[in-house]
Amino acid sequence: MDLQLTGKRAIITGGSKGIGLAIAHALAAEGVDVVLAARTQDTLEKAAAEVAESSGRRAIPVVTDTGDDESVRALVARTVEELGGVDILVNNASNQAVGSGFPDLAGTSDEDFWADVNIKVVGYLRTARAVAPHLVTQGWGRIINISGLGYRQTHSIVRSIRNVSVAALTKNLADELGPHGINVTVVHPGQTRTETKTPQYQAAASAAGLDVAEYEKQIANNAIGRVVEAAEVADVVAFLASPRSVSITGDAVAAGGGLLGTVNY
Repeated sequence: MDLQLTGKRAIITGGSKGIGLAIAHALAAEGVDVVLAARTQDTLEKAAAEVAESSGRRAIPVVTDTGDDESVRALVARTVEELGGVDILVNNASNQAVGSGFPDLAGTSDEDFWADVNIKVVGYLRTARAVAPHLVTQGWGRIINISGLGYRQTHSIVRSIRNVSVAALTKNLADELGPHGINVTVVHPGQTRTETKTPQYQAAASAAGLDVAEYEKQIANNAIGRVVEAAEVADVVAFLASPRSVSITGDAVAAGGGLLGTVNY
């Protein structure tokens, strides 16, 4: 299937590693010129060079802090300057360190809560607000917010609240921007293998006395019986970023391999 993405222009926040980098690769492979935004310059520049080399498309690194409105506006201005416009926004930036635990009620401080929400929720709002006028003017666009299956689960106050909030933001944006040809969706990954998660899985499996495949099956807790690959999440995002996804907006797409024991409607 031709996703009809050749020549489109995308911003991916949190694009230097993990799911964000996989999304950059997937979009570039479909003919999209991409701007990768993240906070760490060295990692970001390396990621952009990797995407450009593998795809032959433009991949521009822009150091950005989505917790700061001025930084976000500068990101969008740079994108328009370099690429002549923007068609797709993928919000993926997160303040949650890979492998870090989730505190209980007593361990949830105001400072940690707001630091997380400022990036994962308000940061998504900032980037959407800065990009939307460009999409409205051209009468077409896609915004995909990356959240997480934590919105369907407890065991983390901050994670649950932020992911539900991203879903609520998505629906509000979809209703407001839909008449202008802009679709807005949210993707909820579950346990996902990335370059940083792989060694953690291996270490945890060894500590539990399990082989890696059995350990991953247990933590995945899904119908396909394994951890989802970052590239598989990216494939979902690439479709949602395309003109072919026109019938899907304001809704959530779970990309966790079918979480067991839940009914969602």
